[in-house]
Amino acid sequence: MSANPKTVYSKVSVKSQTVLPQAVRERLRIKPGDRLRYVLDDKGVRLERSAPNEEDDPFATFTEWASEADDEAYADL
Repeated sequence: MSANPKTVYSKVSVKSQTVLPQAVRERLRIKPGDRLRYVLDDKGVRLERSAPNEEDDPFATFTEWASEADDEAYADL
């Protein structure tokens, strides 16, 4: 991080929600639908953009239907 860090603020709602400031969204290249990761350590909390994960795919567990023959058989559905 730079020697002169930029400070931005957001307010937490009664539902514990907040809007990410534009500067944060731009710095992390966050788009709608992206996941965030909160890393907690002795120094505080770090906010990161989380990489898409196979665990997030609800169909990832159905690998028994993931062969080429299945793709071909169900291509027209």
